[in-house]
Amino acid sequence: MLKFGNVITAMITPFNDDGSVNYEAAVELAKYYVNNGSDGILVAGTTGEGATMSVPEKIKLFKDIVKAVGDKVLVMGNTGSNDTAATIAFTKEAEQTGIDCLLCIVPYYNKPNQAGCYAHFKAIAESTDLPIIIYNVPGRTGGKILPETVIRLAKDFPNIIGIKEASGDLIAATKIASDAPEGFYIYSGDDSLTLPILSVGGCGIISVASHIIGPQMNAMIQAYKDGDTKKAMELHQKYLPVMTGIFCTVSPTPIKACVNLLGLHGGTFRLPMVDADEDTKTFLIKMMKDAGIM
Repeated sequence: MLKFGNVITAMITPFNDDGSVNYEAAVELAKYYVNNGSDGILVAGTTGEGATMSVPEKIKLFKDIVKAVGDKVLVMGNTGSNDTAATIAFTKEAEQTGIDCLLCIVPYYNKPNQAGCYAHFKAIAESTDLPIIIYNVPGRTGGKILPETVIRLAKDFPNIIGIKEASGDLIAATKIASDAPEGFYIYSGDDSLTLPILSVGGCGIISVASHIIGPQMNAMIQAYKDGDTKKAMELHQKYLPVMTGIFCTVSPTPIKACVNLLGLHGGTFRLPMVDADEDTKTFLIKMMKDAGIM
């Protein structure tokens, strides 16, 4: 398994016009991100429209990405859902693909309490030897996992090794950094909060913006880690319009549009996600031109 680095790109999934997965384009995109600032690739996550992909599609995508870039960067597979038994069954299949790590979301819709969150992740952790990153994103799930529950899980299960913290709660991130076992990874799940999360004990970003500003995101994080906070601040300020602009409407619509506008093969969307309208594309083009990336 390769090291957990500064930037893990939450990769989009290219679809063909008929709605099928374009595996060849996905491989080419993964190679592009590896050469442009990514230390890892997250496959079939929220940005990858994983919610509308079947298990066989995800398994093939895991295998293809691992084969293409697994010797160069960490490959993380999204196997989480709101069904504990289904998550475990999918995880057992995913183990055979060669992925390095799992991302598992806090159960959505069901909105379990903290006892339910603990039991969910306990069951997953006991079912696999693969490292697990908890994904806390209340804006998507309608519920959240509290720092105390995360810390308890991290102490009780050595393969629960980190969290993608997308709640926007810096106090929660601080508590986890303070009380979780040494070496527990705290990744920002929001590009614009990467630098603030680093300042309270985070280690990097599971990123959407890195599709188009990967080297810049990595340079910002590394500058902070090297003690050059002024450079980190300047990069944060310079590229903040991109970090926020790519969420001008529901993700992954803007970032996939950006990838296509840059001439890369981002492909089409799967319903209920749809392409950006012309006004949004005009905004995104200006955003990228102003940032010097188009």
